[in-house]
This record gives sequence, C-alpha cells and structure tokens, in this order.
Amino acid sequence: MANILVCDDDKDIVEAIGIYLEQEGYTVIKAYDGVEAINVLRSQPVDLLIIDIMMPKLDGIRTTLKIREENPLPIIILSAKSEDADKILGLNVGADDYVTKPFNPLELVARVKSQLRRYTRLGAAIPVENAHIYETGGLSINDDLKEVRVDGDVVKLTPIEYNILFLLMKNQGRVFSINQIYENIWNEEAVAADNTVAVHIRHIREKIEINPREPRYLKVVWGLGYKIEKI
Repeated sequence: MANILVCDDDKDIVEAIGIYLEQEGYTVIKAYDGVEAINVLRSQPVDLLIIDIMMPKLDGIRTTLKIREENPLPIIILSAKSEDADKILGLNVGADDYVTKPFNPLELVARVKSQLRRYTRLGAAIPVENAHIYETGGLSINDDLKEVRVDGDVVKLTPIEYNILFLLMKNQGRVFSINQIYENIWNEEAVAADNTVAVHIRHIREKIEINPREPRYLKVVWGLGYKIEKI
C-alpha cells in the first residue's frame, strides 16, 4: 500500500487522519510543519501528501510551492478557510485537491484513494513499439510513457494536469464543457467546478504554450468550454 505523509501542526488532527488511513492499509508518516514535511520527502518515499495551510515555520502554501519544484506527487491541502479565493490559491500553487475543515474523514479517505489512482496511472512505463501517441503541431503526449513533449522538450505536469490534457488530446477538435472535464477527471458530479477547472487549464497553458495569453493548442470556445486545436 501507499505511504501517506500527513502534515499539520495540530497533532490531534494528524493522529485522527492517521487512524482512518491506517485502517485502509496505508502507511502513515507524520510531520508537524512544512520544514519537517520537506525533509521527510527528501529522505523516504512518499506517495501522497496531506498538508494544512496554517502552520509554523513554513506554511502549507509555501511548502507546496517548494515541493512542486522537484516532486509531482499528489497533494491535498487542508484548511479551515472555506472561501473560494483560498481554494484557488491552494490549486494555484500546485495542489491537486482541497478539503475544508471540519471534514468528514471518510470523504478525505475517498479523495486520497482517488488521487492515488490517478497518480498510479502516471507511474513509470516501459517503452513499447505501438505507443499510444497523440500529436498536434509540436505538442505530443505518449500515454504509455505518460510523457508530454513540446517541440521535443519534456514538460512536467501534475497528475490532474496530465489527465485533463490527455482527455483533450485524444479528442482533438472536440469541445468539452467545464462540467464535462470535471466529471471525466474527478469522477464525481460537477458542483461549482468553474474555478477548479480554470486554474488547472491555466497551469497547463503555462507549461505547453509559448504565449499562454495567445494559446496555440489549448483553446477556449467562449460559452462552451475548451478544446485542443488540430494543427
């Protein structure tokens, strides 16, 4: 089973989350501030991080930014803040999901399982002769290698970003609404999904487009949704 790092300065919350995760068979590693979490990630294998925003030494936002410089593992942010702006901030810095305190532990476990399924699908793959490769212009995605290239250069995407791009790339020219993207990627009903999807779309553009403000590949069709342009 996977190794889950839980980081929160409230030890009671860490213990409670740990109990539920261990009941599911996960190995739980505990940290109580951002600095400690980064040190853990550098010293042992971790498959998913659950991290609080408000912490001493190094908060969850800055910790996530630091981690994203070198590690694509799934990150779920916890926070007592429920405003959309805080949720968007968490997604903006590279988190894959966001859970507001107080939360249902069973929901958190479900989200952990969902993120791990996506991340596992992006695991290392052995090259094969008939790779599932989709291309348009200088953008290509090899789904057997889980590799994205732009003009020959490898682009690093988070699991969510990869899955969104793959959905659009294998359906080039087809317009997907925000709700369709959310339901395909998150496998749950889309409720107020606009901001969540928009943030990930922006991140993808920043990584695959020369000029994200004038995208060549990932186009918006106003009032309808997004598509990958056939070139």
